[in-house]
Parts: sequence; C-alpha cells; structure tokens
Amino acid sequence: MLTCKRLSVLVVAALVAVSAAVGQNSNSNNNREMSVEESYLQESIELMVIRETSRADSRDQKMVALEYIGEAIDRGNTSDDIRQALEYLAMEGVMNKARENGRLVNNFPDVRRQAAKYLGSLGTEEAKNTLIKICAADNEPMVLQEAVKSLGDIGLNDNDETVNAIAWIVTRFDVLNPDNLLALSAVDAFSKIAEKNNGIKDPNAVRLLIRISEGPYIRPVQERAKQVLMDLRKYSAQNKDRDQQNQQRNQ
Repeated sequence: MLTCKRLSVLVVAALVAVSAAVGQNSNSNNNREMSVEESYLQESIELMVIRETSRADSRDQKMVALEYIGEAIDRGNTSDDIRQALEYLAMEGVMNKARENGRLVNNFPDVRRQAAKYLGSLGTEEAKNTLIKICAADNEPMVLQEAVKSLGDIGLNDNDETVNAIAWIVTRFDVLNPDNLLALSAVDAFSKIAEKNNGIKDPNAVRLLIRISEGPYIRPVQERAKQVLMDLRKYSAQNKDRDQQNQQRNQ
C-alpha cells in the first residue's frame, strides 16, 4: 500500500513538472517549439515514471506504466530504456517472481501480453531477442500468442532463430493441448517472416505447417496453414529461377 501511494505521488509530481515545463515554454512564446533541454527534461521524467511504475508491486501500476509506454512508442520513442521496461514487465511472474507465504502474487498474464505486443511495435533486434526469451519462459497461451505475433511483425530471422522459437512453442502445446489461436498466430507469423525474407528455408517451419494443416485444429486454421505452405513453395521456385538466371549471367 505504501509503495502504491509513493508511486502515485511520484507520478503526480512528475506530471506537474512536465506540465510546468511545457506551460512555461508556451507562455514565453506560443509559436516556439520546445528547446532541446526542455524536450530532454520531459523525456527523462517520463522514463523515470515508466521505470518506477513498471517495478511497482500492483498490477494497476504496471498497467499505468504500459499506458505511458504506448504513448511514448506512438511518439516514436523506441529507446532501449523503453525496451528494458517492457522486458521487465514481460517477465513479471515468470522470471521476476514475488511470493507471500510461498504463494506467487505477481502473476499478471495481461501485463505480460501487453508488454509482448509493444515489443513488436519497437521492431528492433533487441526487441526480437526479448520476445524469444518470452517464448522460452512463459506458459500462458495468451502471452505466447502475442509474442509470436510480434515476432512476425518484426520479421527478423537470422539463422532461423525466430522460426525455430515459434515452431518449438506450438509443438510443445501441440503434444498435449493444441491451441487454435496459438497455431494461427504461428502460421500468420511464418507468412510475414517469409514475405520479409523472401521465403523460409527452415524444415521445422515446414513440418509445423504440415502438422497444423493435418492436425487437431479447426478447419480455418488448417486451410490457412495450407495456404502458407503453398506460398513457401512459390518463394522456393522464385529463388530457384533467380539462382539459375544468375548462373547463366556468370557463365
């Protein structure tokens, strides 16, 4: 309770400081843009609020942090400070565990899911690496669905690391508890990754798509997997034709 009150006071004080800086700037010259110093001050205070609220005990404070992060990303702030805050929130209750009398008290899947979604908006190599960590550590389908979607949105797949991570997740659930939404997220992610990388050559992705197209999933998911398999064959044929043309030019 004391922590929540302290954070509430901190947030209010920070917002007052930002408003004062902006107000002072407006009064001096309504047509003048913020100076570099004023802009830096506002961003520094915002990052401080994000950092403190993301590490608060309560779920509500963490959701406040996510709101601030969403606003920062909308303004184009994709700094590593934002990514670090999202990584902390994405590991809440999984790697960052708080217990009372042996009971886990900070298992907030909705917080982790929203953090995974925002990581996809960052679009960076570091964000991709954080999402792969989430895939390896989390067990909540709702969180994993969002992480897989974000990996597809980013589209980076050096050494097939992203594709392998996605295939491993769905295969893990496929054995005991097939999840249609998770499978569909994986299929769509494969489609986006293939589009951004001129195809996918990893056999794990192909095997998973075949499994989904023939496995215990609803028909729309099966049909989507079949369509992506067809698309991968087209990429393969196009790449083969391109290689042949390059060989002919070099002869």
